[in-house]
Amino acid sequence: MASSLLLLLDDIATLLDDVSLMSKVAAKKTAGVLGDDLALNAQQVSGVKADRELPVVWAVAKGSFRNKFILVPGALLISAFIPWLITPLLMLGGAFLCYEGFEKLAHKFFHDDSEKQAQMREALSDPSRDMVAFEKDKISGAVRTDFILSAEIIAITLGTVAAATFMTQVLVLATIALAVTVGVYGLVAGIVKLDDLGLALTERNSPLAQKIGHGILWLAPWLMKTLSVVGTAAMFMVGGGILTHGFQAIGHWIENTAEHTVDLPWIGSVLGGLLPTLMSAGVGLLAGGVIFAVITLGGKIFKRGAAH
Repeated sequence: MASSLLLLLDDIATLLDDVSLMSKVAAKKTAGVLGDDLALNAQQVSGVKADRELPVVWAVAKGSFRNKFILVPGALLISAFIPWLITPLLMLGGAFLCYEGFEKLAHKFFHDDSEKQAQMREALSDPSRDMVAFEKDKISGAVRTDFILSAEIIAITLGTVAAATFMTQVLVLATIALAVTVGVYGLVAGIVKLDDLGLALTERNSPLAQKIGHGILWLAPWLMKTLSVVGTAAMFMVGGGILTHGFQAIGHWIENTAEHTVDLPWIGSVLGGLLPTLMSAGVGLLAGGVIFAVITLGGKIFKRGAAH
């Protein structure tokens, strides 16, 4: 009896070790999506009145939990009955990440949002505006965005644990899903309230508190911009990395190129470590550009055909 209990405890400890290790690997692989998820959701709740920011974040977080309750069982069913579909789904997710990243760059450099932002500020200042409907639209859009990004996170995680036992898959997917949702929306709540914290500190009598408050007010918009830039760059790195692993010839070429640079004097070791990530990001940027061009051209051709 005692030996059976010890064996059971040993099995549980081994399982938990596997879950911990694979969760860390999955977290690293999904870091790019997480950065983008954080930036996008922080932007999605912008424009809401200050006293309604946290309720809106909480509503989106509940929608995110519902998304995970759909996606995690779906991923486990795929792993159990059609495991061959995991790699195509990963490739599709990687391609979508690259496309989304390139679309952001194209929108940044070729679209002017100043008029749209002015219209939003004017609408928010209009006392006759239905703020309940406005919030519902914000929440619905954020939950839809979360579903897409959550699907990418779950697909990448599933690819990480594809060879593990079913119980390990369940625990890793559940761990990542819970940690991602709590972590992302906890940080989003903190980010959207940064300006309120800074404003409150500037109204204190303490000169030190006022300086900190002004510093926070200065930092808040830069933090949002930094999150957006880092998230976009990470999308190319993660998406490109998935594609290069799927297309083994490209992956081997990148590995061989990195190995040859290690022998270079002075910067060889550093360059050898950075080159695979940079080259994967380059592949991601190129793939995103091709997909963006195809979709844009296809959309124009479809509109012309519909017009005639």
